Amino acid sequence: MKVFLGGIGAAFLGIIGMFVFMGPFLHLLAGAIPLMLLAGGAMAAYLGYDEVKDKLPFTRKAETTETSVNSEAQLREEADKYKREVDRLKAELEKNKTE
Repeated sequence: MKVFLGGIGAAFLGIIGMFVFMGPFLHLLAGAIPLMLLAGGAMAAYLGYDEVKDKLPFTRKAETTETSVNSEAQLREEADKYKREVDRLKAELEKNKTE
């Protein structure tokens, strides 16, 4: 309840402050808008750089099919290795249960 009343009081004082200091508030807002646009544009350009780079034809790698085949073979080998490990652990568990 105290937080709610404090929030209401702060909002009320903020509204009164905006009316009393309308000129400086608008001056501050006018100075902050270009800064926000600059920061937002830089962030959008940074985040969109990878997407644009992937769409350009001269930046694509020609070996994408070989890489996917190699990674698929590596994944199968790794899966087989884990299956063997599971079988070994099951056998070890059965051996410990019988003892």
